[in-house]
Formats: sequence, structure tokens, C-alpha cells
Amino acid sequence: MKREDVRRGFVIRDPDPVWGTVDDDALHVVLVAPEIPGNTGSIGRLCAGANLWLHLVRPLGFELDNRYLKRAGLDYWPHVNLCVHDSFEAIKQTFGRDRLWLFSKKADRLYTDATYLPGAVLVFGRETRGLDETLLDHYADRCVRIPITDKIRSLNLANACSIAVYEALRQLDYAPI
Repeated sequence: MKREDVRRGFVIRDPDPVWGTVDDDALHVVLVAPEIPGNTGSIGRLCAGANLWLHLVRPLGFELDNRYLKRAGLDYWPHVNLCVHDSFEAIKQTFGRDRLWLFSKKADRLYTDATYLPGAVLVFGRETRGLDETLLDHYADRCVRIPITDKIRSLNLANACSIAVYEALRQLDYAPI
């Protein structure tokens, strides 16, 4: 795997075509246009602890050298398998449709009703707006939700990601760990 950038404690890897093959058993978390560095830092720490890939899709609402991002991820950033993509199109080309699970409060299907296979890709949208409607419409059969009461608009992104990751890990008998 080629190392694109090693600076400020991050190792950012170039997208690798092998991720798109059926032999790829790693779980992947995709954050589309994340806005809050602390959430991304917490999710980076989660990915390091669970041995998952973290993919960030531009535009990012912060710089990778943001102190809040680094603080939330602590000294675990060198252990995060991190890849930054210019668009969601790169995610589609890398992983294909059948590996993607898009998380949205607008979905009908519960996240626990999905079957997460090795190589599953868990996709989350930005904190303030979630995933774009066109994306949700295009992947309607791949959308899932985490149930919440109507007293709040949504869960914190890092919390929602943690819930989803550990359900996928449970279904896979915690194989990546």
C-alpha cells in the first residue's frame, strides 16, 4: 500500500483497487463531508481500536491538522487506516453497490436487520444534513437507520458510528479484532 502522506502523525493511504475485490474482508467506515473535527477524531479512534478502515470524502469541514481532531483521536492516529477521497464517486468505484450500507434517519429498515458481510462499508453523512437525498434515493435498498425517539433530531455522528460498527462486528463474530 502506497503511503501518500506522512505528516503531523497521520498516514494517509492512496485508494487501492484491491479494496474493491471480494477478497477484501476489512470493514470500512465512510464519512461523507464530515464537519466536526471532534467527531471524526473519535471515529478515527474507534477505527483504530476495531481494526477498520476510515475513509473521508471531501469536502472536509476542517483541516487534517486540526487540534480538536487530533485531540479526539489522541495518539492513535498512526494506527488508523485512513484514506481521503475527492468524491463519493471514488467510493462507488472502489467498493461497488452491494458492499455499501448508508445510514440515515429517513430509512425504513433498521440497522440490525441488515446483514453485514466481511468487507462491508458503513456510510455516514455530515453532521448537520446527513447524506444527500439523491444518494439516499439511488441506494434506497441499502439504507438503514438507528431508531431514536422524536425528542431529538439525530444521534451524534460518533455515537451512531459506534453503534453501527459494533453491530457489524457482532455479526462477524468480531473477526477484524
